[in-house]
Amino acid sequence: MNKNLNPLNWTKKQQIIGGAVAIVLIGGATTGIVNHANHQAKERKIEALKNKKIKLCNARAKKARKLEKSNEADSKKLLDIAEKTPTDKNIKLAEDSILKVKHAEVKKAFDNQVVGIKNRVKLENEAKTAVSNYQKDAMNQDKYKTAQQAISKLTSSYSKGLKDSLTKQLATSKKQADDATKAQQAKSESDSKAKATNTNKEQSASTGNATNNNANVNAGNDSQSTVNNDVASGSNSYGGGSQNNYSQGGSNTSQNNTNSGSSNQGQGNSGQNNSNSNTNTGGNGSNSNNNGSNGGNSSQPSHVTKYLAWVSVDGVRTYTQLCNSVAEANSWTYGILHSQEIINLSFDHTIGNGLDNV
Repeated sequence: MNKNLNPLNWTKKQQIIGGAVAIVLIGGATTGIVNHANHQAKERKIEALKNKKIKLCNARAKKARKLEKSNEADSKKLLDIAEKTPTDKNIKLAEDSILKVKHAEVKKAFDNQVVGIKNRVKLENEAKTAVSNYQKDAMNQDKYKTAQQAISKLTSSYSKGLKDSLTKQLATSKKQADDATKAQQAKSESDSKAKATNTNKEQSASTGNATNNNANVNAGNDSQSTVNNDVASGSNSYGGGSQNNYSQGGSNTSQNNTNSGSSNQGQGNSGQNNSNSNTNTGGNGSNSNNNGSNGGNSSQPSHVTKYLAWVSVDGVRTYTQLCNSVAEANSWTYGILHSQEIINLSFDHTIGNGLDNV
């Protein structure tokens, strides 16, 4: 070992210098140690702050996710209510809740569901209106087809109950309309047959009257011919059986014969009267014959029965319809009673109906 490096061999000056150097070195080392410790403390503090911020962010994110899930659950619940009971109020509540949803895809799905509910409500209202219109005019085939098409558009599972109900109502009204049509056709055919029968009877009665009238005319003519022949032979027969001969310039008044014809009255016909008057005057005698007059035929038109169907609200006849048959009146009454307007009124008012002969 070099003796110069051994502090024991140093001179006093070297020892002083060496001590100073040692102090400097020790101070520097201490300072470095202190600085290093301070740096580490600062880093630990920064790390702690960073961790605290991360924890805070995580907590906020967790809270946001929890709130989002809650908002989505609320929206889904309100949408389910709106699907089952699609009132304006329920649909509005669902729309307001969707505004709180932040997730873009979820929000879009919810918005589409609202649109679907509104479209379904529109189709349901159109179907209800179409069926109601047909019930008020059950003989209208165009309205029947319109109602059928409107019902066929109710494809949502939520519309199944309403679709079944409207289909049943439509079928019932259609059957009643068909029955009324058949009854009306049967009545028309029966009326036509009755009218034809009456026409034949009237023609037969008219033919019989004409035959009787001809017989009366012929009888009167035969009687007149007999009188004329008696006058031409120059003698008249009286009830006593005596005979008077004509004389020049004299006059002899023969009998006056009046034959009253028969009076015949058939269905819808006034009778016919025949009157024959014969006068013979002697001398250059003259014959006068008055043939009776025949009355014409007259007929009285028959009365056609009409039926006034009516539906009343609180005793007041609000709806009336003049019909040609009972079946037609019943069909009209049924349509009115089953209309949506009358159904709504029946909750707060007394509804009545009836049928009058006119």
